[in-house]
Amino acid sequence: MNPSDSLSVSGLRIATRRRPGRWIGAALALLALGFIIRGFALGQIDWSIVGRFLTAPAILAGLVNTVLMTICAMALGLSLGVMFAVMMLSPNPVLRVSARLYIWFFRGTPLLLQLLLWFNLALVFPRLGVPLLGSVRTVDVITPFVATLLGLGINQAAYTAEVVRGGLLAIDRGQAEAALAVGMTRFAALRRIVLPQALRLIIPPVGNEVISMVKLTSVASVIQFSEVLRGVQNIYYANARIIELLIVAAIWYLAVVTLLTLGQTLLERHLRPAA
Repeated sequence: MNPSDSLSVSGLRIATRRRPGRWIGAALALLALGFIIRGFALGQIDWSIVGRFLTAPAILAGLVNTVLMTICAMALGLSLGVMFAVMMLSPNPVLRVSARLYIWFFRGTPLLLQLLLWFNLALVFPRLGVPLLGSVRTVDVITPFVATLLGLGINQAAYTAEVVRGGLLAIDRGQAEAALAVGMTRFAALRRIVLPQALRLIIPPVGNEVISMVKLTSVASVIQFSEVLRGVQNIYYANARIIELLIVAAIWYLAVVTLLTLGQTLLERHLRPAA
């Protein structure tokens, strides 16, 4: 017998490993999906109502307010978040402690509570202004839009600060030291050397925060801010078509989140280092 024949694999049959768990899991998932689709198809849902109110002026106006508030609140949150992240990394102990107290408070209290505090600020400060220059009534300044912007933006800054701080700490400290050694100021080194590199690490979690912000705007309906959910509620209070109007809100939220997810994916791909 030739020894090489015993080592030949040409006559062997390749056996496919059976994975019954995968097929069972897939079958259960399809079964659950089928029950959900069947429930919505046969349930007492008037889909013509969904189609009619999908482009209702009140809901489209709420959609515009939702997108606008998301942009404004995230801009405020990012600006304050970067500032507090830098403060936490500052050698000045007063700045570090101030930033940590800010983050501790706004991450430790519910967003709904913060919105209510801003909306009812007039109960604590009836008037706002600068001494000797004049003042205005707080209720004229803290409108539902302003209260929502302050509540969402300042709350978001506490979370963004931690994201930015993590991104900055991930960059090799030697690069900042080298920048200082060639005469750059700490701010210039941060702006021109550290932050551009940290963006690749910061963008994915910040993108998730933007998506979360779209949904968080719905909490502001309790302080009468006219976003999508508020518009939907105003309508179903009048016509009692609750499920149909909630489906309308879900469709618009999903549409906005889908577009933002695509934008986040493209931005991450653009920032990804070349292979």
